[in-house]
Amino acid sequence: MAAVSFLLKEPNATKPTPIFAFISFDGQRVKVATGLLILPKQWLKAEQRAQVRGLPDNGALNDALALAEQQLLDCYRTHRAQGLLPGTEALRAAVVPVPAEQVAAAAAVSFWEHLDEWVAQKKAAGLLNTARTYATAARHLREFASAQRYGVDFDTITASFGEKFTTYLVGPAHLTDNTVSKILTRLKLFMKWAASRGLHSNTFYPKLTWSRREPDVMTLTADELHHLAMLPLPAGGYLDNARGLFVLSCYTGLRYSDLVSIRAEHVRGTNLRLVMHKTKDVVTVPLRPEAAALVERVVSGELRPVANQVLNRFLKELGQRAELAVPVEVVRYRGGRRESETLAKWQRLTCHTGRRTFATLALEQGLRPELVMKITGHKSWASFKRYVNITADVVSKEFHRVYGGGSE
Repeated sequence: MAAVSFLLKEPNATKPTPIFAFISFDGQRVKVATGLLILPKQWLKAEQRAQVRGLPDNGALNDALALAEQQLLDCYRTHRAQGLLPGTEALRAAVVPVPAEQVAAAAAVSFWEHLDEWVAQKKAAGLLNTARTYATAARHLREFASAQRYGVDFDTITASFGEKFTTYLVGPAHLTDNTVSKILTRLKLFMKWAASRGLHSNTFYPKLTWSRREPDVMTLTADELHHLAMLPLPAGGYLDNARGLFVLSCYTGLRYSDLVSIRAEHVRGTNLRLVMHKTKDVVTVPLRPEAAALVERVVSGELRPVANQVLNRFLKELGQRAELAVPVEVVRYRGGRRESETLAKWQRLTCHTGRRTFATLALEQGLRPELVMKITGHKSWASFKRYVNITADVVSKEFHRVYGGGSE
């Protein structure tokens, strides 16, 4: 009887390595080149086959290995039927390697299909907002590839690609520096994900970068928040519902995805304890009486979830009705150039304003930064400070409260 096994030339390599076949028969063992390559971390040593779970491309490689095994066994049987043993040259000649391009064609899953799979995984995990931002980055990449006729693939993401892509995003796509930076970050996350699956060995992609400037933080003042909370509205209407969700965010610092996920089991006395959708961190959020009442309305179904974009539209209408008309300068940077416009505060009102308002008002009212960060789930001051809007008036009042002086 003859038996065929497969071994890698360099099992510890970080690049694709050749796969050799070994046929054992009648006390002999012959080594035969298969002409096939594989990344060692995709090789299942016990099964002597390529991993296919999560790597469907490897199915074609396993088919080629099965063919090589059959060719060797057929060669052995043919010789034995004639009363002979196959020689080394006959065995090596029996394996007709499948051309690499044929294996690749059979397994062809394009860069774009992998990109779509990456987005779909986030959506399947319930991270809808994350999936949406990933899909937006993918759309810009596709539009760039089409407009510039650039063959985007794992190995074409080079320094030249970086220059052309960012020029396109700032120019024809007319995106701000912050948006360009976010798109590059998401592209790098995808490339890192693809590398972990052995889909490429590109080492340039981590160097993709674009300078960003943090935008000014817009929050509501304590008086504006109180006015909004007390604004007469038809009970149970869409604006009352939107206000309830937004004000609860202002009272707790919760993101939209966490607000609409509150369930009865998250309520622990005067606290909320839940796993944040974005970071998967467990947070405990103390509830002030007004917040506890809103949480009860969420749990009972009185406050209804609303799609994020729809809620943002309702909030602008709500802010306009509440006459939140203080002029706010909006500063953007595009290609390093400063652009600004002045809008009424209600025009910039979004659900995320609630999280920023919570952080700012909590600090103004005396909570220590590390306590506020514990509630919001921020792990560094660098990320937390993007949520804080301590105004000059507040600084002046606090200074004079401590050191005296100022107007009474």
